[in-house]
Formats: sequence, structure tokens, C-alpha cells
Amino acid sequence: MTPLTLLQMGDLHGHLLPRPNLRSDGSGRDEGGLARLYAKVRQIRADTANVLLVNTGDTIQGSAEALYTRGQALVDVVDRFDVAAFVPGNWDYLYGKQRFIELFGPGTGAGGNGHRWGAVAANVFDTSTGESLLPPCSVREVGGLRIGFVGLSSDRAINALGPWATEGIRFSADAGELPGHIAALQDQHVDLIVLLSEFGLAKNIHIANANPAIGVVFSSDMHEETATAVVTESGAIVSEAGQDGTRLAQLDLELVDGRIEHWEYRLHVIDETIVADPGIERLVTELRRPFVRGPDFVPHVNPINGAILDTPIDTVVGETCTGLHRSNFSHEPMPAAVEGSSANFIADAIRAQAGTDVGHFRGFRYGTHVRAGPVRLEDLYHFIPVGPQIATTTLTGEQLSDDVERSADGTFNPDPAKWTGGWLNAYAGLRFRLDVGQEKGRRISAVVVQRADGGHWEPLQPSAEYSFAGYWYARDPRKVGGVASHPEVEVVQAADGGTLDATSVVCAYLKLQSANPAPGRVTLVTVLPAPVFGNPEIQPLEGCDGKIQRTDDRPITGLGH
Repeated sequence: MTPLTLLQMGDLHGHLLPRPNLRSDGSGRDEGGLARLYAKVRQIRADTANVLLVNTGDTIQGSAEALYTRGQALVDVVDRFDVAAFVPGNWDYLYGKQRFIELFGPGTGAGGNGHRWGAVAANVFDTSTGESLLPPCSVREVGGLRIGFVGLSSDRAINALGPWATEGIRFSADAGELPGHIAALQDQHVDLIVLLSEFGLAKNIHIANANPAIGVVFSSDMHEETATAVVTESGAIVSEAGQDGTRLAQLDLELVDGRIEHWEYRLHVIDETIVADPGIERLVTELRRPFVRGPDFVPHVNPINGAILDTPIDTVVGETCTGLHRSNFSHEPMPAAVEGSSANFIADAIRAQAGTDVGHFRGFRYGTHVRAGPVRLEDLYHFIPVGPQIATTTLTGEQLSDDVERSADGTFNPDPAKWTGGWLNAYAGLRFRLDVGQEKGRRISAVVVQRADGGHWEPLQPSAEYSFAGYWYARDPRKVGGVASHPEVEVVQAADGGTLDATSVVCAYLKLQSANPAPGRVTLVTVLPAPVFGNPEIQPLEGCDGKIQRTDDRPITGLGH
């Protein structure tokens, strides 16, 4: 028997430093931090033979340091980790095709397949040539074993921004490329085939069953945590390791003649018991110097909207009365797939600063945790790291209802292939009942809206017009919050007419009041399905259908409070 240890990190989302874990599985103390994560990897390598580390994407987006360096800050640190194979996530394409090629194209990696971190993706193509943007697969040798890696990068690009963000790149969504590349790896006599996939845990389980030659799947995108590895019907071992560098998955294998004879799996919590690696800690401190208070701070130009960052990101910009995050498990009172305090807070800020009936914030899976107390500018950048501006427009009640229904279907459709890559959008000034077990277009009911003047809540009228505020990009000027809008769009600007990044809009809100987002904007009248594989789930892995349990049929009450 030959031992092999595979380590997985993924969905770092720009987090260089630790952040608290405010979910029920945390103590409220800090977890993560790349210096701690590296120290754990280094310790395992010292104690274990034949170790390969993989990175499953969404690395270079999710923080101010990532945004204003177009990913370089994260690249400079992760370069030290000796990553054997990497699959990019959809957010790794945030800075455009050319920047992606600069970071991960041919010649960017010192070893392996010649691409930084051994990047692979079988389903991503250069539209100008029709060729794969990255090698679809690679082979790494360790301890006399030949390990074949094949990648699935993303099945949807960056829906939240628009097709302009990935102009020149085509993504396929059916994993149809896999059989051919798996056969090619088998022809190279590999001992194990490992799929690195950013399709998300639910889809990757189906993909593994459809391709039984795959022995291991390292999954990302949904931010699920497999404290116990999932074993598919085909026998594949599947892991997903949460987000923000707070977890490291370890899979110990014993291989005999290309077969897994024995395996053990652990999901390590990267917490304060791990002593941070001093070299990585120094590097992170150095990379942050131009962004934090001190003589080395310099203004930065937002690469997406041109706004100027002229405030150190460790500046306290306000207070929050409650913990801010969106990460609760599906069985908890405020499931992240439905609602979260951080998303509600940002929707509140957008609505208040824009002076509209409804404030809208997309259902992003990424974000950080912020304790009750001071809010720093860098916290806001963890929630809003993609360079939007805020704009207002007018929508009909029918358009608003349709937007909520689209979001609900993209989150809870019983077919994971129809999911749109996020959770339910957050709304301020809008409340409704959600029955996740209903069919598409029938999940939302009893929708009520509160006009901008702060009056009473009233039923949403399909033909009535409502003022609406949300994300806006100059590259797609007729969409607000992703909704094709009324021809009249007004962008929220600085007093001097300059560009305001959405973080500045939220800062202006915090100057006037503390964050104290009201919960319960969505009345969930169904119980989300129980976990399928034993691990607590954030988003139900098999979606929701009409067989799930309804709690009651009572009308919503207390909407004016």
C-alpha cells in the first residue's frame, strides 16, 4: 500500500486575516487567517508522507486588498503554499480575461503544468480561439503515485455583475467534457483521478455518480462544510471545506494498484490553537501596509468603477448592534439561504441612502462575520468587494414580485442544475411569505411594501410603481440590482458629482445610525429539508419540492413593527 494525503482549501474569498465565527458551530472567537492556515499545512507536511495541497477556487475576490490589487495580494501569499492543483472559481474572473491570463495563463507557474498553482479547467474556453483557456487536466507524481487532476471551473460566470465581466470567455455547464479527459488520464495510467470542481457540492455529487472513474472530488462554491466526507453511489469521496480559510480538509488514502483500499477524512478548524506562521504573518502585514493607517497608506483607484479609496480600510466607520453575517445552517431560525443579518443591513443602507421604497442586495454567498460593536471599512469590503455603484429606478409591483420569484427558484429549485449560484436576494421595505415547496412562480405570497416615507405596510400591487435601489454598473446601465429597469436610472453620486463605490454609500448610512437590521423579513412557511448526508447544510442539497412539511397557513402578522 502507498499512502497519499490530499489537502483542500477553497473559497478563501480574499481573507488574509482571521475573522470571528458567529454561527452556532463557533465560539465567537476568530477562525481562519492565511498565516494559521499555512502553519497547519506545514505541520501536516512535516508529519505525513506524500502530501498534495489543492485550492478549489474563489481566491482572489472578497476583500479590499484583493480588489485594489486585482488579486495580486492573495496571489503573493498563496504562492508560498506550494499548491499542486487549482481550479478557478467564478469570482476569480472578476478582473477580466486579460488579468486572469496574466495571473494563471501559460508560463505563470514554476512547476507542474506551467500554470500558477497547476490551474486546470475543462469547461472554460477562449471565445477568440475556441481553445481551452487553461489545461483541462494535469498529472502530479508523488511517492511513486501518479495523481490525475481534472477541473470544472464554473458553470455560470459572474451572473451578479453581467456578461461584460467575463467578456471573451465561454463557460459550459453540463460537465460534458469530463468523459474524454478522464479517458485521457486513464491512458496515462494514473493511480487516482481527482476532480476539482467549482460547480458546488449538490451538482458535484451528481457529476461523480455520472463519472464512476472519479475517486475523489474536491468541491467549492456553496460554502458547505463536510465534517464527514460524502460518499457517492459511485464510491467517490467528496469534500467541501467552507469559506474564508476557516477550514482545511485532509483526506488520507492508501492506494493499491489504482484502488483506494482505505481512507480517513478530517475537516480541521483553523482557530487560535494554531500558531500563525511568522513568515506568512510578516508578508500579510507588508501587503496590507498601503491599505491601513500609517505612513505607508496610499490612495487606490477602484479597478471596476474608478472610485478613489482615500480612507485606510482599518478605519472604524460605524457600529452594529448585532452580529453581521450570512452563514446559518438550514435548520436554524434564520437560514442563510433565506436571509442573513449582513445582507439585511446592506439592503437597509441602500434603501435609506437612496430614499426609495425598496432596497435590494443580491444573494451573495460570500461575506464575512462582524461582531456587535465597531464596523471597519474593511468589513464592508468583505461584503461589497466587486466595485458596484448604487442607482435608483422605478419598477412595477409585478417586476418586484418576479425578481423575488426568480431568486427563490434559483435557490430552491428541486433540480440543482437550475440553481443560479446564490441565495435569496435581500430586500428592505419588502416582506413576504416564502413556500419553498411550491413550483416556480408560486413560492412567494402575501407581499407587502412600505413606502419610502416610512408609513404603514401595504399589499404590493402588480400594476403600481415603486422606487427601487440596488447595484449598478456603467457597463450595463439599464439594469439596477440585476433587474432590467425603467429607462430613467439615477446613480447615487458624491456631493461633488464624483463616483461613489457602494461601500461609501453604506458608510454614509452608518454615520447617521448604527446597523440594527430587523430579522424576519421573510416568513418561511415550510421547513427546509433535512440534511441528506448527515452534515448540517446551508442550502438544501437536493432542493425543495412539494413533499416538504409546511409549518402553518396563518397570515403574516406584525408587519408594521
